[in-house]
Amino acid sequence: MKFTSFALCLTATVVSGHTIFQKVSVNGADQGQLKGVRAPDSDNPIQDVNDGSFACNKGITHTDSTVISVPAGAKVGAWWGHVIGGAQSSNDPDNPIASSHKGPIMVYLAKVDNAASAGTSGLKWFKVAEAGVSNGVWAVDTMISNGGWHYFTMPSCVAPGDYLMRVELIALHSASTQGQAQFYMECAQIRVTGSGSNTGSNTVSFPGAYSATDPGILVNIYDNSGNPNNGGRAYTIPGPQVLSC
Repeated sequence: MKFTSFALCLTATVVSGHTIFQKVSVNGADQGQLKGVRAPDSDNPIQDVNDGSFACNKGITHTDSTVISVPAGAKVGAWWGHVIGGAQSSNDPDNPIASSHKGPIMVYLAKVDNAASAGTSGLKWFKVAEAGVSNGVWAVDTMISNGGWHYFTMPSCVAPGDYLMRVELIALHSASTQGQAQFYMECAQIRVTGSGSNTGSNTVSFPGAYSATDPGILVNIYDNSGNPNNGGRAYTIPGPQVLSC
């Protein structure tokens, strides 16, 4: 009976540690809560890499017509919160995400005619940024220390135009078992400005880009002492190479 109670408590704790990407900043300017970001109310992850909603998530309930202007070369921020609005309660220990949910954060773009109205089926995505683990510090750790913000630089060579920007976090705390990596992703509607000419290379489809057995997805991130530092090994971030300008 004690074991059952403990297991239920543990399950509740794990469930409460999820996250949602829900706003963007451009060169330090916060673009506003849910402005131009397509988000669900649910903070649950997707765990099947072949899920039909793997591009921008499922159950999207928050949408608007905002298209965020992003100059090529800009510092872009993606803000994550435990639930819509951020903390689930006062002093929420799992906001923006449970600290146990170590993993990488990646950013993809897909060229579209109109970011406000574009669907997600059939899009070709290219990676513009990624962060994994360095000296035992995961991208998720840095995001937590930044109050939910993950920052990257939009490549200077990206061609002007409308794109969907897919920001993805993979939680690897249970990823030593196939199908237990947790994928969190939402998409923002952006319009890149500037004089670049690159509309993407090494493009992939979602679903289709990942396998459940990719080395960055089916992985034990713990060393022999239980530290989530990937055992000091290099970590292979899933997906294609980052766009090179």
